[in-house]
Amino acid sequence: MNAPSDSRRELDAMVVEIELTLTSIVQGVALYFLIDNARTVLPIQQSAFWLYIVAGLLIILIFWSRSVVHTLTLIRWPLEFGHNFLYIACTLGESLLFTRLSNPQAWFAIGTFYAAIVWLLFIYDLRLIRARERDSAGEASNRLYAAVTRDQRVNIGALVPALFLLNLACVICIRTWPEFFTARNGHVWLAAVQLLALGIYLLYVLRFFRTLAPLISRARQEWHSGSNP
Repeated sequence: MNAPSDSRRELDAMVVEIELTLTSIVQGVALYFLIDNARTVLPIQQSAFWLYIVAGLLIILIFWSRSVVHTLTLIRWPLEFGHNFLYIACTLGESLLFTRLSNPQAWFAIGTFYAAIVWLLFIYDLRLIRARERDSAGEASNRLYAAVTRDQRVNIGALVPALFLLNLACVICIRTWPEFFTARNGHVWLAAVQLLALGIYLLYVLRFFRTLAPLISRARQEWHSGSNP
């Protein structure tokens, strides 16, 4: 593969900057909704809902960190509007979710909706991976995109569906046994399970990035030099 032209490099850099700016803005919007609504459950009388604040923060951290990993590995020219539109849709889901910190049934119902949008985003982004595989500049690039593809398929086939089903199961539990999960604050156990799942997923993302970091560096060297093994 020939080294990319200066104009292509400039376009790639522009698209990456747009992606990072969009990610920062949309997650800033989500964080605003989380902070604004967290104030309503901070009194000690509302302590049963504090776990939802932490869960909301983990959701933002997960989305932001995955977005950064995605930008470093896949984002190049041309700008992918569908991908960015889904980012905005995810932010809508997050913002709606954070308005329901004190309503467990609505929290998990909107969480199910949010997980469905994220699931769609992972499926949609397979096209970006295929495009980068066609652009592959050498062995490091091939290894990088193979790792990204495996992660994408694990998320599509297992991790995101598990989060979707967890939220759905919580909705069913609250609707079926409201006397325990609502009247007696049994929903705290559901929130704790969700918080644990989100924490484990965030650790998975961080570990995945540590695995990718050396491959990203070598793949970008290949891309800019156009060298083949």
